[in-house]
Amino acid sequence: MNSSGLQISTLMNNTTSTPDRNMRVNTVAIVVYSFACILGCIGNGLVIYITGFRMKKTANTVWFLNLAIADFIFTTLLPFTIYYTANSYNWIFGKFMCQFNSLILCLTMYGSVFLLTAISVDRCMAVVAAVWSQSHRSPRTAGTACFLIWLLAIVLGTPHAVFRDLKIYPDRVRCGYNYSSDTNLWKYRKRSLIITRFLCGFLIPLIIILVCYCVIIWRYNSRKHKRSLMRFKTIVAVIVAFFTCWAPFHIFQLLQLKTLSETLDMIIEIGNPIVTSIAFLNSCLNPVLYVCMCEDFRQVFKKSILLVLESAFTEDRSLHTFTQRCPSNCTEDLCPDKKKNEDR
Repeated sequence: MNSSGLQISTLMNNTTSTPDRNMRVNTVAIVVYSFACILGCIGNGLVIYITGFRMKKTANTVWFLNLAIADFIFTTLLPFTIYYTANSYNWIFGKFMCQFNSLILCLTMYGSVFLLTAISVDRCMAVVAAVWSQSHRSPRTAGTACFLIWLLAIVLGTPHAVFRDLKIYPDRVRCGYNYSSDTNLWKYRKRSLIITRFLCGFLIPLIIILVCYCVIIWRYNSRKHKRSLMRFKTIVAVIVAFFTCWAPFHIFQLLQLKTLSETLDMIIEIGNPIVTSIAFLNSCLNPVLYVCMCEDFRQVFKKSILLVLESAFTEDRSLHTFTQRCPSNCTEDLCPDKKKNEDR
């Protein structure tokens, strides 16, 4: 076969393989979305129930309750993304849901990372300025902070909804970004949105969190209380999981701002659904981490499941057990504050 025939054959093979490859990638994404949706709704729903109704209201439970609410809202809207992907990216839910879905996804992403940052700052203040923290740290203060966090998340998430629009093609309707009819303005708004999301939703919170835990580690090391660092293992695991899951997404988004080769463009096109599914997977990980890493939360978690099943099968039984609170030996991460005597 001559070189011309070889090029034509290669081109035909690439053309026919691209749809198959995209279909396989989309199938993987759908499976991950579905897993995150099911596990996230159940797990975060139980966390909301436990922190909202089973545990004594403290600053810690307020933080984790809001974090679970963010993940729960995120996962409840995933069916729209699942259907959109399974339907070959043909959006059938109208313009409002296109914008609303984008708003909620970005809102919960910002809300989660801001809450993790606030928890880290709260932990840092409790170590560095223990007296001040003990006198000012309360459920009401944490609730006010959460309210401000959600307001900021709405402000940053709104542009993602404003620039969302329907793109009508002969065979499908796409839900995508429509920044402007002017090419230069399009590029400017797209760049601004992606960079703002990267800075506010990833880099700046990451820096603040790293600084907080570096201060905490330095403070404990200076006092030779290294064992006390174990109390932070759950929230550190949650933070590491968040940034690990979202890092590939932000990297691929930033790569879209560069003029790359056709090979890299193809990698980005194929990889986008994968990195997006990894980012979405984070919404179901927190309950798993709570159960795996926090013994006291695991005990309350088991009791709550039994309580739900009991109330489902016995309608006429007294519900006095709902007034039970978490055990007195709850950990710092999720349960009421307590004095630990680990340093003896």
